[in-house]
Amino acid sequence: MEYVYAALLLDAAGKEITEKGLEEVVKAAGMSPDEARAKAMVASLKGVNIKDVIKNAQTMQMQAAAPAAAPAGGAAPKAEAKKDAAEAKKSEEEAASGLASLFG
Repeated sequence: MEYVYAALLLDAAGKEITEKGLEEVVKAAGMSPDEARAKAMVASLKGVNIKDVIKNAQTMQMQAAAPAAAPAGGAAPKAEAKKDAAEAKKSEEEAASGLASLFG
């Protein structure tokens, strides 16, 4: 995880994300750098625009947090809840009957 943070810091500073840069950031944070991890991080970020990825992630998060539009009429949510409960009960009954056949 520290290499992800190091890459984000380098990107935010406008610096190129290199193995040496990642290792220096990790070392500055008081940890022992691992050359293999730094190399893997640089390889995985090759051709990736971090700013675009962050912007898209924020957009997707905001869309997921947006409330769902309520259907017209007040009775529809209750009807759906009853329907879902009936389907769940039917599914439980089917599972129980399947288990009963195991015991003869």
